[in-house]
Amino acid sequence: MKKYDAIIIGSGHNGLVTACYLAKNNYKVLVLERDDTIGGAVRTETMFQSKEHPHGFRMDVGSSVHIMIHQTGIIEELELEKYGLEYIDMDPIMSYPVPTAKGVIHFWKDIERTLDSIAKVAPEDVSNYRDFIQFWGKINQGVLKAFMTTPSTANIISEIAKSQFKDGAMFRKGEQAAGLQKILSSYGKVVDDAFESEYMKAAVLWFAAQSGPLPDHSATGDFAGWQSMLHQSGAKHPKGGSGMLTQAMKAMIEAHGGIVESGKPVEKILIENGKVFGVRTNEGEEYRADTIVSNAHVQTTMMKMVGREHLEDSMFKKVGDINVGNGLGMVIRCAVEELPQYTAAPDDAYIHNGIQLLAPSVQYMNNAIGDYMKKFPPENPAVLCMTFSKIDPEVAQDGKHTLFAWAQWHPYELANGMHWDDIREREAQKIYDVVVKYAPNMEDKLIDWYIQSPLDIERKHGLLRGNVMHVEMNFDQMFMFRPIPEMSQYETPIQNLYLASASCHPGGGVFGAAGHNAAQVILKNNNRKLFSFR
Repeated sequence: MKKYDAIIIGSGHNGLVTACYLAKNNYKVLVLERDDTIGGAVRTETMFQSKEHPHGFRMDVGSSVHIMIHQTGIIEELELEKYGLEYIDMDPIMSYPVPTAKGVIHFWKDIERTLDSIAKVAPEDVSNYRDFIQFWGKINQGVLKAFMTTPSTANIISEIAKSQFKDGAMFRKGEQAAGLQKILSSYGKVVDDAFESEYMKAAVLWFAAQSGPLPDHSATGDFAGWQSMLHQSGAKHPKGGSGMLTQAMKAMIEAHGGIVESGKPVEKILIENGKVFGVRTNEGEEYRADTIVSNAHVQTTMMKMVGREHLEDSMFKKVGDINVGNGLGMVIRCAVEELPQYTAAPDDAYIHNGIQLLAPSVQYMNNAIGDYMKKFPPENPAVLCMTFSKIDPEVAQDGKHTLFAWAQWHPYELANGMHWDDIREREAQKIYDVVVKYAPNMEDKLIDWYIQSPLDIERKHGLLRGNVMHVEMNFDQMFMFRPIPEMSQYETPIQNLYLASASCHPGGGVFGAAGHNAAQVILKNNNRKLFSFR
């Protein structure tokens, strides 16, 4: 039986990042993916092929917008462009079409250009937005460094302090208390305090809501403040689809002697005397390695693949008590005849370059949250629309287009005995109807769609209870508390079993930081060369 230096369970992007760094350090790496297509929630599949549409449509089935990974240096360190990865800039990064009048706010990578756009719709917030970006940008230079290291209290304070020393004080003299209060506030309050225009409040709050926590949760202020980092990295989409990122990582691993196998669901992690020695698939195949890295959900890893028999009762309970939440949203991935022509900006040349924020007001979103809290799907969902075929003709041919519409807030667990398999199409139609309300030309323009309810997301990606962030992103499950303090360093109570998924610090999104950090811990523990975050 062949033995490897490291086996990575799951080919999501974090697991592949870990595998890339280990392979680059001459580890014999094996990645085992349960599905037939690699990439986890960062993959692209061809759908809707027919006589009329022989080429089909390239549909992302998980994440689509790549932002945070471009703030890390990972892509450059791994030289992924050598392996076919090519990015297309999304600029403006996002746009907010005014719901009841003419006008659109474009959020460009360039701040001055953004301010010019704000001035046309919400002139009262031009200086407010400049101040907002300056305040949070200074803070987040240090936070980003903290995201790229193991999350001990000392490491986090050290990285933030070094950043402030290098880039200037976080707060001006006499403003420390007020500044700290913003950080500890909810992002709903941060947005409400920062802006006057209802349009600006809705736009910034809706984008912040993509992180998961509700707007009134404490110590989430920086979910709104992270918008400052958009003006540094911008947003990008891989040419050919989101999955081209993970395909490039696969190619990089293979170029360094590693193996990536699909259709190999790992059922059990093999343990003897408290130490891993391999894995077994659901078909009984066994593979040996002294180091095992799980990119699966922390509860799936510890409660199923490891099992109660290898954990103390108190540890098994702690893992079971991790707050996974009750879903977050759902998405429809549509093949359409044409692009939306928004009533607010019918001739705008830029609105389809990035994300389109379809949330009329903060109150509108609060109403959707109210439905969610009662375990009902929202009567009127907030929608985030993406039309990548505008900037990447490879994903749709013959003059057709793709339209992805992510919506919130949709509970996984439903009231009154409802089941997602019974209502998924009805709720999908509500989402599409929001698009039509903003862009009436989209009536009857749907060719086909791929629906992902919270239950579908769980089934497709192993994201328990439909939470795309793995576990809740509230402060008590961030940094050294994620997923629990005992496993926050990417290590587990089982010797040489590591975690690398978004269940770990710093959390979800196309970031790669968890995979990067896990690799650093493994390399350090084995006295191998470390790659430093640039």
